[in-house]
Amino acid sequence: MTGEVTLLGVRHHGPGSARAVVAALAALRPDAVLVEGPPEADPIIALAGREEMVPPVALLAHAVDEPARAAFWPFAAFSPEWVAIRHALDAGVPVRFIDLPAATGFALDRAESAPSHGDGRGIDPIVRLAAVAGRADAEAWWEDVVEHRAPGEDPLACFHAVAEAMAALRFDDPVGTPGSPGVAPAGRREQLREAFMRRQLRAARRAGHRRIAVVCGAWHVPALATASAPGSATADRELLAGLPKKVRTEVTWVPWTHRRLAQHTGYGAGVESPGWYQHLFETAGSRPARAVAGWLARAAELLRAADHPVSPAQVIEAVRLAETLAALRGRPLAGPAETMEAVRAVLCDGSEVALALVHDRLVVGEALGTVPPDTPTVPLQRDLTRLQRSLRLRPEPEERELVLDLRKELDADRSRLLHRLRLLGLGWGTETTGPGRSTGTFRESWRLRWEPEFAVRLVEAAAWGTTVAAAATAKVTERAARAERLADLTRLAERCLVAALPDALPAVLRALADRAALDTDTAQLADALPALVRALRYGDVRGTDARALHGVARSLADRIRVGLAPACTGLDAEGAAAMRRRIDAVHTAIGLLAEPADRSVADRWAAALAGISRCEPAAGAATGVPGLLRGRAVRLLLDDGRLDPAAAGQRLRLALSRASAPSDAAGWVEGFLAGGGALLLHDPRLLALLDAWLAEVPEDAFIELLPLLRRTFAGLEAGVRRAVGARVAAGPLGGAAPAPPAPPVDERRAAAGTATVLRLLRPHPDAPSTPTPPVRPWIPRQSDRRAA
Repeated sequence: MTGEVTLLGVRHHGPGSARAVVAALAALRPDAVLVEGPPEADPIIALAGREEMVPPVALLAHAVDEPARAAFWPFAAFSPEWVAIRHALDAGVPVRFIDLPAATGFALDRAESAPSHGDGRGIDPIVRLAAVAGRADAEAWWEDVVEHRAPGEDPLACFHAVAEAMAALRFDDPVGTPGSPGVAPAGRREQLREAFMRRQLRAARRAGHRRIAVVCGAWHVPALATASAPGSATADRELLAGLPKKVRTEVTWVPWTHRRLAQHTGYGAGVESPGWYQHLFETAGSRPARAVAGWLARAAELLRAADHPVSPAQVIEAVRLAETLAALRGRPLAGPAETMEAVRAVLCDGSEVALALVHDRLVVGEALGTVPPDTPTVPLQRDLTRLQRSLRLRPEPEERELVLDLRKELDADRSRLLHRLRLLGLGWGTETTGPGRSTGTFRESWRLRWEPEFAVRLVEAAAWGTTVAAAATAKVTERAARAERLADLTRLAERCLVAALPDALPAVLRALADRAALDTDTAQLADALPALVRALRYGDVRGTDARALHGVARSLADRIRVGLAPACTGLDAEGAAAMRRRIDAVHTAIGLLAEPADRSVADRWAAALAGISRCEPAAGAATGVPGLLRGRAVRLLLDDGRLDPAAAGQRLRLALSRASAPSDAAGWVEGFLAGGGALLLHDPRLLALLDAWLAEVPEDAFIELLPLLRRTFAGLEAGVRRAVGARVAAGPLGGAAPAPPAPPVDERRAAAGTATVLRLLRPHPDAPSTPTPPVRPWIPRQSDRRAA
């Protein structure tokens, strides 16, 4: 440190460092504050002093020509840099960022073919210092010596100690300051950063500031202390002379979350317990001992709200346990480890579920920051913010459910916004389905969660337009031109209609018609039709003529009908199962497509199903329509009333005859019963036919078919399975009259032949002994097969 410049080395996002910075700045009363950060943000740094700016927030810098190339500088309320900025703004003194410009960083990323060197350090200095102190847990050691302690009488004492420790580490570490004696050169990116910070520091002194406070990472303090050393300016000038041309960059403030601060990957800051740090910063300034009690009281309140009973006595006991654990471990204050152990043992009664709730809500936290409405943003972001306010859809970091009734104007507008954002690649909402949810077209269920990274995706999407609707329209049009699969285009048409993008629909329809005319794969046509028909269910959107869409759907249905039989021939088991799913989807789609006044589409489809239902494979042939598909076709025709039960029974009888291979017959049964087996209860003749076939299957074939048969019947409703079992156990099936009782036995007449029968059965004395027959595998009896 020098007489005019005070270097305050901190650890980013540390509540103890933040409190120490506040105390030091109050004592120093500097006339300029320099903070580690991108200088491009200097024009908007004053926004940090506005009441609407509530941390956690982040500076977002992105390349104008490559919006995906972006970087974040997050700030929490307990970040030392943030409190330094707020102190300077409140005191009315200049505050500037002094780190290497983001534009230069992006240019270096482009120019460097090798992976980035990061910060150039080979070892974490805090790990090294903790090891010297005899502590294996570096995080706990740093919290004990810095974060959990309040500033003493000398507010600069801790900064002197940290600077001395870092200087000792840098003397032996591979990273140091170029030109310093005994210090090895650092990674290039680290050298450039520190050279640029030294140059900014000299510029502040030349501007006439006499009391300058610099808030930076503690590792940089020894390097910045040499800013006034002889020859340092020349060395820095030479080092920075070879920088590549800057990339045009824009910077803005964006909201951030505690959850993102806690992540170690992506844009996370690696702060494992931001919620705890926030509480510690707010409560531990003057009375650190009260911080633990206050935090455990909040944990008890949270658990009570989740219907987990917690008494005041338990809270008192948890505080005692946390403080006792801290004392046994030699810690000045209980940290997250001790408090969470106390929560688990006392408040949660060992429940990991309740403990996870406390960790997510309090240790990590769900805080989402806000920025002033006039913060510079791309036009697309401003339009989205306007829509969020008008539609009362507040972005929140915690996941929540949203059920929309599309018959209401407000909910319909919300649905359109969420669908448009999904088309732009911004998954704020995920459409959900599940038990108990309505499947009607007038209701939608969404799961919402706002992520900070959406700010980058909005910048990327801004290239498509200045409003959400215009950007979604432009992107859909471009995707339609690049689509290679017909199913992709039909899904795109469906999403256009639900998102209310009438200007994009004509381009999608043109691409759809062109692709459908060239596509000859029946399977792809079958995959495409359901989405197209679902789109038609939404009808005309804002005056868009959907007749062209209807014509394309009818054309696809006809082409699927013509190619159905060839597409179903010669399939293996896996291919037949996939085709069965396609046939079910197309059948449902055609049922929606057919109009009451014109049933020709449905009639032609029924004729195609009838055709494949009769495509029996030749005896011993490997080709033909698999039994799974023939049985499914019969079932669909029966359900539609196009085949009477007697005819369906005749088809079942033929499929289960001795002329059919057992595996083919089992597949037929699976296709016929898929989707519900109640018809076996309504028509006893079908059940009787199935029961008779099951009892007559050859022994070897039955063992091979048993897994398939069990899978078929396991797919039926539980009530149907029980009723079928009861019917089979009750006696003869199919309505047949019970067999007449056997006549009584005439014992006198039977006795006349008894002696002869016994003589025939008695072995001859000279006959060789009969060898023991080989053990045969167990074959279930007829009653056992019915049970199976």
